[in-house]
Amino acid sequence: MSEKANEIAGRLSAFMDEHIYPNEQAYIDEINSGDRWEPSELIEQLKDKAREAGLWNLFLPSESGLTNIEYAPLAEIMGRVTWASEVFNCSAPDTGNMEVLHLYGTEEQKARWLRPLLDGDIRSCFSMTEPDVASSDATNIEASIVADGDHYILDGRKWWSTGAGDARCKVSIFMGKTDPSAAKHLQQSMILVPMDTPGVTVKRMLDVFGFDDAPNGHAEIHFDNVRVPKENILLGEGRGFEIAQGRLGPGRVHHCMRLIGVAERALEMMCERAKARIAFGKPVADQGVIRQWIAEARCAIDQARLLVLRTAWLMDTAGSKVARREIAMIKAVTPKMALEVIDRAIQVHGGGGVSKDLPLTQFWIYARSLRLADGPDEVHLESVAKMELKRGR
Repeated sequence: MSEKANEIAGRLSAFMDEHIYPNEQAYIDEINSGDRWEPSELIEQLKDKAREAGLWNLFLPSESGLTNIEYAPLAEIMGRVTWASEVFNCSAPDTGNMEVLHLYGTEEQKARWLRPLLDGDIRSCFSMTEPDVASSDATNIEASIVADGDHYILDGRKWWSTGAGDARCKVSIFMGKTDPSAAKHLQQSMILVPMDTPGVTVKRMLDVFGFDDAPNGHAEIHFDNVRVPKENILLGEGRGFEIAQGRLGPGRVHHCMRLIGVAERALEMMCERAKARIAFGKPVADQGVIRQWIAEARCAIDQARLLVLRTAWLMDTAGSKVARREIAMIKAVTPKMALEVIDRAIQVHGGGGVSKDLPLTQFWIYARSLRLADGPDEVHLESVAKMELKRGR
C-alpha cells in the first residue's frame, strides 16, 4: 500500500472508532422511532464530520486520487458497519452511478446530477432488473426506450432499484432497449430519468428476508409512458451494455471488500463469544469444532481478500477488460465465503445470533443478497469456466 493510502486508512479507522461504532445502536433507534423513510439525521451529522476530516468521495479516483487497490482496504474498513459507507459518500448505488456519470456523462449531465451526488445533496437509483425476465443477462431486458421527436418515451417495470425509497433520490439510471432489431449487445441504452417525471411511480418497497432496509430500501418502479429529453441519453443509443460492463468492475471490488469487512467483524464476534461463553463446564473456545471454524474462517477471509486485492491491482495495471476473469471470480467467491463465516458466528452465538440484538442477522442477509445482486454465482462461474476453456495451454 502507498504511504497516502495507509495514512487515510489510519484516519478512517480512527473515525470509525470515534463516530461509527459508538453510534450503531443510536442509528437503529433513530430509524425505528419515526418515519422509517426519512433520511437519518445522525448520518447527515456524521457526513459533515467526514467531510471536515477529508474522508469524502474516497471511491472516485478523480476526487480522491486513489487507485482501486488503494481504495479497496478503505472499503473493507467502512464495510464493517453496513451503513457506514454512506457517511463517507461511498455507498452503492450512488458510487456506481457517479462513476457512470464521470466516465460517460456530458458536461451538462455532470453539472445537473454528478455534482449534487458528489456533494451528498441528493441520492440516486439504478433501474435495470425486471420482475418478468432473467435480468442478470442484460440482453433479456424488455423495457423500451422509443424515440419521439426530441424526446424518448420509456415504458417498463423495474424492481430492486436500491435507494429509490430515500426521499433524496432524485434521479434513476434506466436501462431499456432502443433497437430490438440491432445486434444482441447493441440493443440496450441507458438514460437519466428524474424521479419526479410524470409516469414514474414507486409501487412498493421490497423486503429482504423481512428487512425493509429503510431509509434507502429497494423499490419496484413502474415507468408508464415516461417522456424524457433526448439529451438525457448516456453515451448514445445502443451503448447501454458497454456502460454496464464499465460500471461493474470497480463496483464489484467495492462490494467484495465491504463484505470482507463484514466477515472480519463476524469472526471477531465469534472469537469474543467463544471465549466468554461457558458450556458443559468450559469455554466454548475449548471445543475442537469451534476452534476449527475459527481457523477456517481466518484462512477463507485472507484468501478472499488477496484475490480481491489482486483483482484491483490488475484493474489498475492492465484495465478492467483484462481483469474480467478475476472480477467474475471475486463476485462468486467473496459472498459465499462471508456467508459461511457469518453463519458459523451465528451458530456460536446461539439464540442471540438470530435476533436483531446483534448485527449478525443483517450481515447474513447482506451476504446472501450479494450472491444474487450483480448476477448470481452461477453466471459468474460460467464466465470463469468459458475463459478457462479458451485459454491456451
